[in-house]
Parts: sequence; C-alpha cells; structure tokens
Amino acid sequence: MPMSPQEIQTIKGLMEYESARKAPPDGFPVLPDIPAGRYTDPRFFELEMAHIWRKSWLLAAHIDELPEPGDYLLWENAGQPVLLIHGDDGAVRAFYNTCRHRGAPIVTERSGNRRRFTCPYHGWSYDREGTLKGIRDPEDFHDLDMSQRGLVDIRCESFGNLIFVNFDDAAPTLLDWLGPIAAEWEEFQFDNCRLSARHIFDLDCNWKIAMEANTEVYHVRSIHPTTVAPVLDDRRNVNTLYPYGHGRMIAPTPKDMVVLDIMPVDPNIAQIDTVGEIGRTCTQSYGLFPNFVAPLSPHAIPPLLFWPNGIDKCRLETWTMAPQWQEGMRPDLWTENDGAQLCAVLQEDTQFGEQIQKSMESYGFRGVPLSYQEARIYHWNEEADRVIGIDNIPEDLRVAQVLGREWIYPNDPRREHLHD
Repeated sequence: MPMSPQEIQTIKGLMEYESARKAPPDGFPVLPDIPAGRYTDPRFFELEMAHIWRKSWLLAAHIDELPEPGDYLLWENAGQPVLLIHGDDGAVRAFYNTCRHRGAPIVTERSGNRRRFTCPYHGWSYDREGTLKGIRDPEDFHDLDMSQRGLVDIRCESFGNLIFVNFDDAAPTLLDWLGPIAAEWEEFQFDNCRLSARHIFDLDCNWKIAMEANTEVYHVRSIHPTTVAPVLDDRRNVNTLYPYGHGRMIAPTPKDMVVLDIMPVDPNIAQIDTVGEIGRTCTQSYGLFPNFVAPLSPHAIPPLLFWPNGIDKCRLETWTMAPQWQEGMRPDLWTENDGAQLCAVLQEDTQFGEQIQKSMESYGFRGVPLSYQEARIYHWNEEADRVIGIDNIPEDLRVAQVLGREWIYPNDPRREHLHD
C-alpha cells in the first residue's frame, strides 16, 4: 500500500527541515574517517569475500529467466557456482553446481531446461529438486545412501519476482532482513513487474567506489550539472537508515523547476498505478546491503548491482523491470542500444572510477571524512564490520560504531523538530 498521508507529511516536513538546517542535526555523531585500506588493502578485501558475500542476501535472478518447471540458470556473480532450478512444485531452489561424486559441474550452459540434471563426468543424475536419482554401476559402491547425496542446497527466497540467495544458514529470513522496506515496496508491485533488461559492465575500480556514487547526493552538482542536478534538490534530500545496513534517500524536484526526463520512458508503456505521491514526485532510492541500489518510480524498478572482480576491479550490473509493454518497446533505463553502453547518467557516475582508484592507491590517501549527507556510506561500513566480525578486522581497518539506535528507523530525532 502507498505511504500513509501522515508519513507523506512527515517526509515533506523533513525535506524543509533539511533545507533550513545550518549544521548537522543536534546529537548526530561526528563520523570518524573511513580507513583508506578498506578500498586498497588486500586484508580487508579478503575479509569482504569471506564474510560479506557469504552472509548476505544477494539478488541472483528474476522469475522471467526461469519461468517453467525444469528451467535452470547458472549464476556465479558472488564467486560461487550456483545452480537455480525451477522445480515441479513451482518453487525455485538454489544448489551448488557441484556433483556429489567427484565435484564436476552439473551444468555448463548458462540456462536451459532439463527433466533430469546428469553430471557429464560420470553420469550421476539428479531431479529438479536436487535429489540424487541414479548413479552408474551402483553395484560397485558399498552401502551408498543416495538419500544423503543430493545436490547441496543454498538458501533461496523470493520477494515478488526477485530471487535472492544466501550462503549462510544462520542468516535471518529475507523478509526479516528487508524489515520495514518490504512494506514500503508493496506499492511498487514487485510481484507484477517483468524483467525487460539485464546487462553487465566491467569497471576498473574497487566495487565500493562505484557503488558509493549511487548512495549519496553530495556529488550531484559536480558530476551531473545538466542531467540530474536540474531535477533533484540535494539540499532537501532526506536520508533514512534502516537495520542491517540498508538505507533510503528521498529527494524532491527543486521548487518551481520544470521536470526534465533524465531517462525518458515511452509514454505508451504501462505505469505502476499503485505508486503513491512520494514515488511519483520525488527520487525515492533504496540501498540494500551489501550491493543493491534502486531508484523506484511508477515507470520501473531498476536495480543496480555492484560485484567485486578483484580488489581494484568490479562489475556493474544494470536491471530494468517494468509492467507490461508492447512488442518492440522493452524499457531499459540504464543502457543505450540494448546494452551497448551505459546511459549518460551512469557514464557520469562511472567516468572517474579508474582515476579515483589510482589516486586512492597513492601515499597521500589517508582516509575518507564523510559529511552528514554521506551518512548512508558510514552506516553501510558499520554493518560491514558487524557482518565480518569486528574482532576479525585489523584495528587500522575498522570503523568506529558511532551511529546509535536512535538514528536507525523507526527512530529519528529529526522528527522532533517538526513540531517545534
């Protein structure tokens, strides 16, 4: 359901509070510098790989990519060989693409449809639910319990049409991890939006450098002077911090400013008719820990995903999901010519990544002092340390845990000023 009228008025009030303030809100903590090594030190990169990508919910697929029983998708963006299979019961399951015999891959093609999944090495065969159903020359095995030799499963849960995986059996459920964001997303109909575009681009910088450009508006007037800046009032932007390192920004169009189409959408394409006033009049963007950023609108749900590909390289994945569209009118908010290149806004966001990486590797880069406007980045880093385990991190690479619960949704001291 859309935001309540009371919540809409509160957000509008917070916009005016942000515009009028002359300093960070009373009581907001000083944010210590982010250690430089979190972008360049192999020790921290190894900790990220061992913990963050293993313990977080990661967006892997859309149901449109495996819509029928027997459809499968091979997914390896997080460094593990994941096999997603649409089962006969309608559920999508995730398994390691690793045969229980000698470890060979069960499938090598990215996608397809199979009644049985047979290992090409020695012929062990699994059904669509991952159960071992047959082995070659069973008489040569002594008391092999086939019921215990099915494909090793990976936690797999869905939100609407989105399919997430998590390698950690102890992690919270997907809905618990989303928390209040799940309710806020109801108005965008994640269960009705189809996948219209999905592309991936290689960038020569640490993955956090690329991602952080999409989690703050401090850079807008410098990097996007003619694209985003005319349609986004960065001084009235309202940031919200959620549990588990998630965040939200809501930025209105400047007052008395004509709205421009940054990423034009064909008017003949259906809109999401349940989106409320804030989603229709503001940039309403969410960041999910660790690597998901999506500005939601009545036109589309367009996540950006950032994947490490080495300490100084990453992959930017662009998605566009939208309601029904006519043949030949598939919307793609992020690329031009069906993935040939990034759109103008993302080209601006990524143009300095390689230079920033090289600059960060210099002796002169000591750390990152963040402003109040960039608090979502600090919030993310605090969560990263909690996921890794603070004691596992060398002291010179840790961030101080300074954002108290009073700044985490549903708490927000700024709301007290709205009644002054």
